[in-house]
Amino acid sequence: MPIPLPRILSAIVAIVLALGMTLLGGWYFTLGFGIIIYLGQLEYFELTRAKGIAPAAKTTLVVSQILLIVSTLSSPLADAVMPVAGTFICFYLLFQPKFATIADISASILGLFYGGYLPSYWVRLRALGSAEVSNLPLGGYWLPFPLPHLQDLPIGLTTTLLTFLCIWAADIGAYVFGKTFGKTRLTDISPKKTVEGAVFGVLASVAVATVGAWYLGWAGSPLSGMALGLMIGIASLLGDLTESMMKRDAGVKDSGQLIPGHGGILDRADSYVFTAPLVYYFVTLLLPLLPG
Repeated sequence: MPIPLPRILSAIVAIVLALGMTLLGGWYFTLGFGIIIYLGQLEYFELTRAKGIAPAAKTTLVVSQILLIVSTLSSPLADAVMPVAGTFICFYLLFQPKFATIADISASILGLFYGGYLPSYWVRLRALGSAEVSNLPLGGYWLPFPLPHLQDLPIGLTTTLLTFLCIWAADIGAYVFGKTFGKTRLTDISPKKTVEGAVFGVLASVAVATVGAWYLGWAGSPLSGMALGLMIGIASLLGDLTESMMKRDAGVKDSGQLIPGHGGILDRADSYVFTAPLVYYFVTLLLPLLPG
């Protein structure tokens, strides 16, 4: 079955925009992710309202953007902002004319965690090693000429790009292989997903990460690359299924109609939500411990 043209074109545009803001980094990257987070949270809150829940949407949207800004200024400080933001949301709901329910509070806090805190790790990941090479205003980075070797680029840039490639490989591999050879349903949460597609998607992520880690000269390669690819492939799949579970509970097919052929922002970005924190701590905590 051929892939629909709108889906292909939308994917190309999304990849170009993602690569552009990733290469620039700094506040350019933060701005791009701020827009994605804002639009994604709008879709998330629409899903909650479909269940009769009244979350603190505006407050959560604001504190999530503050969290993203703080993550750019100081990564360690962002972890302190998270509980403060959650407390502020609860206080806001506490003093509303209509009594807030447990569901209202839970949906608001989940919106902050799922739609704001976890994605903020992309900003932290991209910022690793970037301050030393910034050559544009607002902390941006313009690739010098002649182009440097990949090993000489900041680890935040190369790791972010490698993670994107793994997610794209997992998504494309699972979609194409599942459409062509998939026969065994993976879960009732997402009936179109197959075991064959999921396995091939994870293997595609492992292959890309293994080659990338070897080329970048990572410690423990190729095992470190295989571990990273396996982690990204599984996290990407679980992120997709989590969003599918929320849509199924809300009784909708897509989270929105913003992206032709793909649905909403959450439909396209669900694979990225759980991935960034895992990759960030893999690179900052585990990788330095591995032998060269």
